[in-house]
Amino acid sequence: MKAKKIFLLGVAIALVVAFCDLLSKRFIFTILENIALSEQTNNPEIIVFDFFSLVYVWNRGVSFGMFNQIENSHIILSIVQGSVLLILLGWLYMSKKPHFSYALGFIIGGALGNLSDRIKNGAVADFLDFHIASYHWPAFNLADSFVFIGVMILIFDDLIFSKK
Repeated sequence: MKAKKIFLLGVAIALVVAFCDLLSKRFIFTILENIALSEQTNNPEIIVFDFFSLVYVWNRGVSFGMFNQIENSHIILSIVQGSVLLILLGWLYMSKKPHFSYALGFIIGGALGNLSDRIKNGAVADFLDFHIASYHWPAFNLADSFVFIGVMILIFDDLIFSKK
């Protein structure tokens, strides 16, 4: 596959991922906001399974809520995230491996979804909540999931498929 096609495929994947992420956040948050209004609660929740719920969380920091308390964190984190996005686009442009277009498309799309959330709302909307009893994994969203999948593809490529 030619480099230009690899780049365009990665960009297309990124745009689809970002669109799906933003659409899912809007859909789930609309439902949760309606529940909050009807039940007059600040913490609406939809219990899907004993170990999984849909929740309403605004993350002003980064992973696991780190840097949540920093003043103007949304501005600082938006600049950092935007810079990383440009670096990743450069890497995608230089890439010659087709599976990199998937991996980098997933990562760029996830970062783009979260960045647009942070710019628009000053925070990232998270709604997926996995837990065992009272122990909760920090809430996350589809963008975070796609970033994780993209990073795992890159790690597997480096550890398993790359020639030393």
